[in-house]
Amino acid sequence: MSEDFPWLLGREGGKVAAIDCGTNSIRLLIGHMESGSFVDDLRTMEIVRLGEGVDRTGYLSEAAITRTANQAKEYAQICREAGVNRLRFVATSASRDAHNRDDFRAAIKDAVGIEPEVVEGNEEAGLSFTGAVSSLHEAENPVMVIDIGGGSTEFVTGSAEAGVLGAISMNMGSVRVTEKFPEIAAPNPDTSRAVAWIDSLIDKAAAAVPFTRVNSLVGVAGTVTTITCHALGLKKWDPEAVHASRFSLQQMVDSCDYMINASVDELARLPYMPAGREDVISGGALIWRQIVCRAASDNPKLRGNWVSEHDILDGIALSII
Repeated sequence: MSEDFPWLLGREGGKVAAIDCGTNSIRLLIGHMESGSFVDDLRTMEIVRLGEGVDRTGYLSEAAITRTANQAKEYAQICREAGVNRLRFVATSASRDAHNRDDFRAAIKDAVGIEPEVVEGNEEAGLSFTGAVSSLHEAENPVMVIDIGGGSTEFVTGSAEAGVLGAISMNMGSVRVTEKFPEIAAPNPDTSRAVAWIDSLIDKAAAAVPFTRVNSLVGVAGTVTTITCHALGLKKWDPEAVHASRFSLQQMVDSCDYMINASVDELARLPYMPAGREDVISGGALIWRQIVCRAASDNPKLRGNWVSEHDILDGIALSII
């Protein structure tokens, strides 16, 4: 068993790995500490759509669990070849909501040797915040980190010095919104029902973690970074260009509107669009547009809308350093 899963041996030092399994994607980060900073050795992502249909049925499908476990098995092989000594596997919204999440846990343990930690929303929010601010020094504190996933969106306020000051997780994400309001997948859709629902959840989030108490808004994760590629006019995915980029409200709204109104086929042809995100990006763009507009309305003195390529995946890795 230890030969298959060397991270069970409890060795200190060396390389660590983090796996983040969300509603839509599963991601792997391998890295090590160097001169007091965390250095990436590998960062990769695959769309597996673990949460397909879970909002409607309450269950993870057998096919979705199998897809995810097969990808996790590939990640375990990559970790073995890279010489990883410690591994943490975190699962979020879809597995948190599913009645049969024990089936998912068993499949992942068979694939990687450890059970996934199905974290609650507040812990997910804290990991996202830690990852986002770990290498984003330009944003003025206090900041609010917005992590839009496939099944949930985290709103986290804090500062690099004080850490998390407030957080809330809302059950809205790109996959969940798209499945709940299928009309938004059409070109130039009627978004009225979806927007009303999204805004009602933003109201609840803003009551818990007010936009008025922060100086900067920081968006993280695949929805936001994909929209940012459009805002930057990129011809391919370029994490270095995306990270620490700053936008006006209008720039971000314009790019969100493009994602909302374009056809799925057109979105699939974008050179920076990961296969498997093109049919749910409109739902994520609706969430991000409504959040940035609400933040600007509630806080006219907001000093910046930032984007970070670092997020919960980095927070998971840093938690085991």
